[in-house]
Amino acid sequence: MSSTRKPKLFIQKSDLVKILHLDSNHPLLLEQLQKNSFINHEDYTSPKEKIEQIIDQYHGIVIRSRFKIDSQFIDAAPNLKFIARVGAGLESIDIPYAEKRGITLFSAPEGNRNAVGEHALAMLLSLFNKLNKANSEVHNGQWNREDNRGIELDGKIVALIGYGNMGKAFAKKLKGFDCEVLCYDLIEGVGDENAKQVSLEEIQEKADVLSLHTPWTPLTDKMVNTKFIEAFSKPFWLINTARGKSVVTKDLVSAIKKGSVLGAGLDVLEYEKSSFESLFSSDELPKPLQELLLLNNVILSPHIAGWTVESKEKLAQVIVDKILQKFR
Repeated sequence: MSSTRKPKLFIQKSDLVKILHLDSNHPLLLEQLQKNSFINHEDYTSPKEKIEQIIDQYHGIVIRSRFKIDSQFIDAAPNLKFIARVGAGLESIDIPYAEKRGITLFSAPEGNRNAVGEHALAMLLSLFNKLNKANSEVHNGQWNREDNRGIELDGKIVALIGYGNMGKAFAKKLKGFDCEVLCYDLIEGVGDENAKQVSLEEIQEKADVLSLHTPWTPLTDKMVNTKFIEAFSKPFWLINTARGKSVVTKDLVSAIKKGSVLGAGLDVLEYEKSSFESLFSSDELPKPLQELLLLNNVILSPHIAGWTVESKEKLAQVIVDKILQKFR
């Protein structure tokens, strides 16, 4: 009498689990996985098309943002059981299709939330105290004290859109500044002792500072545009350490020139490539970006808010822990 063996829903730790690493990360990631009997292969340079030819050999992949994991890639990987992104978001992955295929998705927002919170605070304080402008002037031999008189965070209303790992980390940093912190999120009941959850309308009525902590989704794409800005009852400062495509650069520049936005700290830009590793493909700067670069009340950084020495290690550790937990 023959019997039908049921297929495994997930490979066990005792099996030879092969993982393809597509981006370099902290060495502990490879070391700890190897110590736990996983087989690691590395390929940090081959194009997506070449990876698709060999991906059927692997049970898992570890990636940052080198290329998109789309349905074509997933179809080429019949044995794939998990995708681990060493970063906060999963927008470079076709999430519905991966989940339909039973692939587990890992990300690591816990690993760089503190770094993002500190970077957002640094940008805000630099803007308030005109440090970027003052530093440039002193280097050029100018000593303009009155023109660089700053303002204080004490007593201001700071509003956060998105109150997950990153938003909560920033709110925690703000707690010692005697400012009021409001948050808006699609998920109800996420407010805590560091931020009061309110409606978007209340944020637009009260905010002195707006900080974005949202993933890139159809709802947040081009969210900060002229209509959105004009709904605020008073001029405000903008901080964006989330995703560049959430802010329409042309509309932001116009608002800064009009005075409806007082200044901006931008770690991310609309024109970034999806890999985040470079700004854009064209040699010619888009006109809105050219205008943005001329504004002395704008501080820019190259998508490094979560990019600290400490966060590199924390991100890798979070991913290792999640993989090991899945295989126990």
